[in-house]
Amino acid sequence: MNAKTVVLNGERMNYDHRLDYSILSDEVKVYETTEPSEILERIQGFDIVVTKEMPVSGDIIRRFPDSVKLICEAGTGYNNLDLEAAREKGITVCNVPSYSTERVAHTAIMMIMNLSSSMRRQIAMLTENNHDNFTKCMQVDHVEINAKTLGVVGAGHIGREVIKVAQALGMKILAYDVNAAGDEPGIHFTSLEEVLSQSDYVSLHCPLMPQTRHIINKDTLALMKPTAFIINTARGPLIDEAALIEALQAGRIAGAGLDVQEVEPPAEDNPLYQMENVILTPHMGWRGLETRQRLVSILADDIKNYLNGTPINVVS
Repeated sequence: MNAKTVVLNGERMNYDHRLDYSILSDEVKVYETTEPSEILERIQGFDIVVTKEMPVSGDIIRRFPDSVKLICEAGTGYNNLDLEAAREKGITVCNVPSYSTERVAHTAIMMIMNLSSSMRRQIAMLTENNHDNFTKCMQVDHVEINAKTLGVVGAGHIGREVIKVAQALGMKILAYDVNAAGDEPGIHFTSLEEVLSQSDYVSLHCPLMPQTRHIINKDTLALMKPTAFIINTARGPLIDEAALIEALQAGRIAGAGLDVQEVEPPAEDNPLYQMENVILTPHMGWRGLETRQRLVSILADDIKNYLNGTPINVVS
């Protein structure tokens, strides 16, 4: 079956122009970016619509042409798409949940290891031509992570990969997951409150839904140890950023590693940019070249399987 595919914001994945979208289907049209007002015009006559973390409202989806049979979210989270509107239109929605598992997990582990060595401050000292760490006793905190407790919030694909690496590093594991059936070898599943209060590092790996938005807030941050760090490589709005900034400034927690932020990119005057106990990266977990190439390949396979009637990872 021939199919026509339109990629509405190809620049989001292919910002370095090293990916080949032509493998997606027989005919592929790629737009670098698309404004909401341009969506309906650009999808006319296409069978498959591909987006990457691009908000598409229910009002727009309800006006999709009948030609559109499949919307592909080129990533794990699909909170940007109105699934109910897609169901009403009879449009299938799929995502790609496991393309970036290792890369995002390794980003979380990188955050943990860098925070354990005050690497942000060490690099800043060198930039300031301050060599005190070399000529005097160590000026910054530097601790082992083996035997420390890692709390994982959300034990899906990425959360479990983080657990696997953390266990190899000798860390103890606490986890909170609403779907957990009970403890597993080396993993104690427990309440969110216990995970937050007992962990030295807390890493977030749950999807963004109404019930998880601001799951980390003033009250839950107050449960954490003052020596604990929080890591977020999932979705920015899982954390109430204003509450986090307040807790960091007051020393109620030790620091944070944030590959995602509540607003991306953060405002230029966001205090997080200047904090020595915060590692801030630009949602880079999924952006490795191999990771993005894998994403496009899986998308091509999903589209092919959908057209052939083979099951794919359908979310609506």
